[in-house]
Amino acid sequence: MDQEERIAVFLDYENLAIGARDHLGGMTFDLRPVADALAERGRVVVRRAYADWSYFDEDRRMLTRSHVELIDIPQKMGASRKNAADIKMVVDALELAFEREYISTFVLCTGDSDFTPLVHKLRELNKRVIGVGVERTTSALLPPACDEFLFYDRLDGVEVPPSRPRRSRPAAAAPVLVPAKAVEPVPAEPAPEPVVDAPARDLDTLATLVAQTVSGMQRSASGTVTASTLKRTLLRKDPTFNEADYGFRAFGEMLRHLAGTNVVELSDGQAKGDPEISLPEHGDREAAFGLLHNVVADLAAGNGAVALSGLKNQVRKVAPDFSEKKLGYRSFLQFAKAAATGGAIDLAWSADADDYLLTPPADE
Repeated sequence: MDQEERIAVFLDYENLAIGARDHLGGMTFDLRPVADALAERGRVVVRRAYADWSYFDEDRRMLTRSHVELIDIPQKMGASRKNAADIKMVVDALELAFEREYISTFVLCTGDSDFTPLVHKLRELNKRVIGVGVERTTSALLPPACDEFLFYDRLDGVEVPPSRPRRSRPAAAAPVLVPAKAVEPVPAEPAPEPVVDAPARDLDTLATLVAQTVSGMQRSASGTVTASTLKRTLLRKDPTFNEADYGFRAFGEMLRHLAGTNVVELSDGQAKGDPEISLPEHGDREAAFGLLHNVVADLAAGNGAVALSGLKNQVRKVAPDFSEKKLGYRSFLQFAKAAATGGAIDLAWSADADDYLLTPPADE
């Protein structure tokens, strides 16, 4: 049976075009990078764009060449025109969701939070929803509501033009004396705003995210964790997740990097190209247990039992890069309990101290 996704694309064109023009160096919105990204996700069967096309004459030609159906909202009353376009787009999307059961994915190209209720309704109807928007004009409410959200500025093929550098003034010639009345103040030229490139996301953050996710899936999901299920889970946690933001060309390349740094372990899965993923049983985790044991033993030698509160700071004095989250544990207490289960330390609750107390194993 054909499992290919059938995709319907709806473009809130005014939102996209103005967002690209005002926040991406005056560039014109180009549909091709969006089309290429969606081609990797399934077969696009519906393409509709909504705007007052008298304002977007050149864009209309570009969209027509891309086989986009143009829905004209010709009102001229500012906000009411925008509302009319939004309402028409919502009605058409819901109508299509009910009438075309074979359409499995809806792509809403907009950054407007007004479409959040539509996203919720489509997901109630068991439709997958992908959002696309210009990052600086996308409401913070919209991406978490979607199954996946693509920032237009980060798509392959979108080249944001750099801001124009400020021209240096030529060296001043010899001063010329003029009557005072002829001198008019020259308005100060505003300095251009510096363009700061978005930094690559932290690989330690990525390692923490993946380790925590795999750990949670191993506890709650039946069966093994595969690369495909991990990617879907990461997108449910953060619809804007994209391995390219961390410098990787593909999700498999990212997993191989994490396996090489002992964050996860990979093994052959049932499907070719979809490896099984697990957390290392030894290696970094055992080393971390040993680190905790040594710190507790040193502190307990002079003070007896060691309270859990503040212990993490003591561990980091010895190993500044320590993070229990990179090992798949959601809290330092969970890590300490695992170390106690592994025999690295003894852990017990003390009502008098109102805290957990740690000591070296009793048999030492």
